[in-house]
Amino acid sequence: QVNLVESGGGLVQAGGSLRLSCAASGSIFSSNVMGWYRQAPGKQREVVAGITTGGKTNYADSVKGRFTISRDNAKNTVYLQMNSLKPEDTAVYYCNSVTSGGIMYWGQGTQVTVSS
Repeated sequence: QVNLVESGGGLVQAGGSLRLSCAASGSIFSSNVMGWYRQAPGKQREVVAGITTGGKTNYADSVKGRFTISRDNAKNTVYLQMNSLKPEDTAVYYCNSVTSGGIMYWGQGTQVTVSS
C-alpha cells in the first residue's frame, strides 16, 4: 500500500507560479515511477508529467517549457513546479505512483485555480 499526500495547490493569477508537492509513504519510493495528472471540470483526467526511477522526465505538450517535475528520493517526495500558469491549467492535480510490481496508486488531489 502506498499513501500519497499532495499539497501546494491554490489560487493564482495568470502568469504566476505554484509548486505542488507529493509526499509518499508505504513503499520503496526510489523504485516507483511518479507522475502528475490533472482533471478539469467536465473533462477526463490527463497526464501532465512523469519521472522515472532514473530521473528521466516527460511532459504533456500543453505544459512543456512551463512545468518541471522533479523528485527527492531522500524525502520520498515528488514536485511539480508550475510557471507561467494559464487559466486553462485550472484543474484538480493528482499525484500518481506506479510500483515496480505495476500497481498504481493515487493521491486525493489538490485544486489549482488560475484566474485571468
